[in-house]
Amino acid sequence: MFINRKFPTSRLRRLRANSTLIDLVSESSLSSNDLIQPLFIKENLKGHESIDSMPEILRYSKESVLEEIEDLLENNINTIALFPVIDSSKKDGVGKEALNQSNLICESIQKIKSNFPEMLVIADVALDPYTDHGHDGLLKDNYVDNDLTLDVLKSQSLILAESGADILAPSDMMDGRIGIIREALENADYKNTILLSYAAKYNSKFYGPFRDAVKSASNLGASSKSSYQMSPSNKDEAIHEVAIDINEGADIVMVKPGMPYLDIISLIKNTFKVPTFAYQVSGEYSMLKLAINKGWLDGDVMLESLACFKRAGADAILTYAAKEISREINIK
Repeated sequence: MFINRKFPTSRLRRLRANSTLIDLVSESSLSSNDLIQPLFIKENLKGHESIDSMPEILRYSKESVLEEIEDLLENNINTIALFPVIDSSKKDGVGKEALNQSNLICESIQKIKSNFPEMLVIADVALDPYTDHGHDGLLKDNYVDNDLTLDVLKSQSLILAESGADILAPSDMMDGRIGIIREALENADYKNTILLSYAAKYNSKFYGPFRDAVKSASNLGASSKSSYQMSPSNKDEAIHEVAIDINEGADIVMVKPGMPYLDIISLIKNTFKVPTFAYQVSGEYSMLKLAINKGWLDGDVMLESLACFKRAGADAILTYAAKEISREINIK
C-alpha cells in the first residue's frame, strides 16, 4: 500500500527527535531472550584456553564450563548451544565416538542439566567433530553417502536426547534426516524433544574460525562440503529445504550464516511463519570483533548487526557475543 505523504505536513524526523521517541516507535527490538550462546567444550582440558581466531572466546573443560554457565544465567542468557572438541585419537572414518553414550558431550549435558536445570541446552547433531576426514557424514568412494549417514545421525540423536538435551540441532544437511530423527524420537518416547533444523545452511567461507575452534579444519583440508551444503547463489532452494524439514517434523528452522543471508531469513520467516533462528557464525563475529578491538569500528556495531537479524525476522540468534550484548542491553 502506497501512502501519499508530503512535506511539510509529513516530517519523518519528528519521530527521531530523541532516543525515547525512537525506542517508542521501533519496529523491532532485541532482548536477552533472543540470544543463544554457543560454547566449546574440549576433552582433556584443565580450566579453559583461548581461540586465536575468535577474540575473547574460550574453549572450556566440562568442569570449567559450569562457571561460565552460571555467569551466563546471571547475565540473562537462558539458552546455550554446545560443540565438542574431541581428542584426535578418538576420531575415525565413521565418527564412532559420536555414538559413545559416555562421550564428552553426553557427560557435559548431564552435568549441566544436573547443576542448572533451568538452562536450555541445544546439542549439535553432526559427525564432523568426530570424523578424521572432517565431513558431516560417512564417506563412500570419497563421497558423503546420504543414506548411510542417516542411521548414524538417528543413533546420535537418541543418545543426546537420553543425555538430557532439550533441543537437538541437526546441522549436517543430509536429505531426510529430520524425518528419520523425528520418527526415532517418537518411538523412543522423546516426544517433547525439540528439533531445531539447520534447514538453510550454506556452503560458506565464513565458517573458518569455528573449524579452528573445534579442530576440524586440518581434517577437512582442501575438501569441500558443497555436495550437501547449499550454494550461496541460491534462494529458491532454501524454500524447498525448509519446507521439507517442516513437513518432516522440525519445530524450528535456522538460516546459517546470518548477516550475508538476511534476505533468506526474511524470506523463510515470511513464507512459513514458523520459529526462525539465525546463526551469526564465527567468521562474522571474528571480523566485527577484530575491527572493534583495532578501533576500526565502533563497539556498538555488534549490537547493530544483531538488531538487523531481528529486523529481518529472526526469532532468536546464535551469537558468540550473546553474553556481552545481553549485558549491554540490560545496562542500557
